[in-house]
Amino acid sequence: MTRPAVPDLLAARERLEGVARMTPLLTSGSIGGLTGRNVTLKAENLQLTGSFKIRGAYNTIAQLTEAEREAGVVTASAGNHGQAVAWAARRAGIAATIFVPEGAPMAKVDAARGYGAEVVLGGEGFDDAVAAARLHVEATGATFVHAFDDPRVIAGQGTLGLELAEQLPPGAGTVVIPIGGGGLASGIAIGLRALRPELSLVGVQAAQCAPFAGRAPIGPTIADGIAVKVPAELTSAILHDLLDEVVVVEDEAISRAIVLLLERSKLVVEGAGAAPVAALVGGLVPGDGPVCAVLAGGNIDATTLMSVTRFGLTSSGRYLILRIVIPDRPGQLAKIVGVIAAERANVLAVTHYREGRSIGVLETEAELTLETRGEEHSLQLVEALVTAGFTVHRLR
Repeated sequence: MTRPAVPDLLAARERLEGVARMTPLLTSGSIGGLTGRNVTLKAENLQLTGSFKIRGAYNTIAQLTEAEREAGVVTASAGNHGQAVAWAARRAGIAATIFVPEGAPMAKVDAARGYGAEVVLGGEGFDDAVAAARLHVEATGATFVHAFDDPRVIAGQGTLGLELAEQLPPGAGTVVIPIGGGGLASGIAIGLRALRPELSLVGVQAAQCAPFAGRAPIGPTIADGIAVKVPAELTSAILHDLLDEVVVVEDEAISRAIVLLLERSKLVVEGAGAAPVAALVGGLVPGDGPVCAVLAGGNIDATTLMSVTRFGLTSSGRYLILRIVIPDRPGQLAKIVGVIAAERANVLAVTHYREGRSIGVLETEAELTLETRGEEHSLQLVEALVTAGFTVHRLR
């Protein structure tokens, strides 16, 4: 399979003219303050269909032969590529069938259906969905549009690299890119290595699924968009040649990055898109100079966003969950609430237990969920409750 080059990226940009948006490059003072670096964010979560995938999908479908169009297109996707293929197929007036993992976020599934595609559940993960899609191709003769193992897809994703080459100022330092199958990172790397060779390129994978970092997949991840167990030979070869480094981030760090982007930058970003920021904030990106994080997508379920937000707030100390043993007599719960109020924390939930716990006959137990200003404030609050005479167990 031929490796795409800059002329292929330029041709793709012409095809995408009036289709894909040139997404903004935003400066983030808050993330810069946390990292001690000049940080910019390539907000590809604001792209049409909510991710970079429209670039590669449209570029590929625009080059299909008439026979391939008549056969209809089929693909496998964790969600974002499926949406993009569905949108591009509708624009081209051809049928599309999208195979997605059984656990694919409903926001992505519903969007693909909304664009007119038939969506079929195909196995537990992305690689299972690929296998199911291949069987469908054999049975129907439909045209397969791969999510990353296609020079046309890589060239389309590489138009993002062309934009970065123009948008990033001199001395921009490092670009941090999420890696799943490697199509986006390959396309960006081809463009930037040719046009901005002074830049350092760092890839990011989720710890649960990081084959480019030499790790065997070990389970599901909040970054479903980059959970690809078996990358392609083409993208593997490109990234081996062009990336400077690949780093790995844990799901907890990704969750905190989603909350950080939501609160500080007012950007809704899915797990795969937040992984570069997680790597930045975690100090995993080499150097101390300017750095750009590519926010690859923003298609996150509302229910998942709620869960991730609660988890992120809890892991950062903003949500504090305590179990407190108290004497079973009037006024004790009010005393606890008084201590919490004096420390300027907010009570979100209280559950009071008298039975079913390992407590004394004259004791009760209260479980409280509190909102605090952060880990330091949480520690102060626990100390204040202990000083007030209560036995406190911190659950999170």
